[in-house]
Amino acid sequence: MTIIIPSAIALIFYAFATSYQVPALLKAKPANKQSLQFLALGGAIAQTFSIYFTLHTSNGINLSFFNISSLISWAIILVVLISSIKKPVESLFAGLIPIAALCVLLAATGATPEAILTDTSAPSILHILLSITAYSLLTIATVQALLMAYQEQRIRNKHPKGLGRIFPPLQTMEALLFEFIWAGMLLLTLSLATGLIFIEDMFAQHLVHKTVLSIAAWTVYAILLWGRLQRGWRGTMAARWTLAGFFLLMLSYFGSRFVLDLIIQ
Repeated sequence: MTIIIPSAIALIFYAFATSYQVPALLKAKPANKQSLQFLALGGAIAQTFSIYFTLHTSNGINLSFFNISSLISWAIILVVLISSIKKPVESLFAGLIPIAALCVLLAATGATPEAILTDTSAPSILHILLSITAYSLLTIATVQALLMAYQEQRIRNKHPKGLGRIFPPLQTMEALLFEFIWAGMLLLTLSLATGLIFIEDMFAQHLVHKTVLSIAAWTVYAILLWGRLQRGWRGTMAARWTLAGFFLLMLSYFGSRFVLDLIIQ
């Protein structure tokens, strides 16, 4: 089996999911949850094999820009898929599945130079897994914040028609947002802790900016959670802080890899 086959299957499943859900949302009609879950699961399973072929090379694990993007998008789809079993989060698929499909396509092309991971020790792998899971949860929180802000704006402008059938009540959306942020913050804290403990020479490994930006993002999310508990921040205020934290986190995870893989090389 080559990378082309699982990548093509993943793209087909994701394309069907998007073409099924987005028109329904535009008509303010909810898509069938079970059908959407089936399509997302099919795409995620196929993407698993696609990721395996992109990551594993004869030289080691290839963590190039597009490869890591595909890995994170896969983790995001899985988290939303599992969460959707008991929580009304399937509306997030409308924005996340097309991104996952794009990541699969770009990773399959092998357009970026290899970035081989030389340290495959257990602490290093643990740090990477914590980082990816934390980023996935906080990405989901960001999409949730955007949907919540849109929903709140529609209600303020007295145009709530159809929103009740598409999205859960605003209070439920807000509760889900902070559940994702709390979980993401916990894993981000563990990721930073393991990185600071196990990274031997931060300057030699060119990880200073990544660490600084990650700590800055952690600080923004911590302020947001403090504001939620102490000041009752919600709605637009919560969405703005969520977006600010995600912007810093995105620069941390993808900034250097983007420059090294797509600009310099």
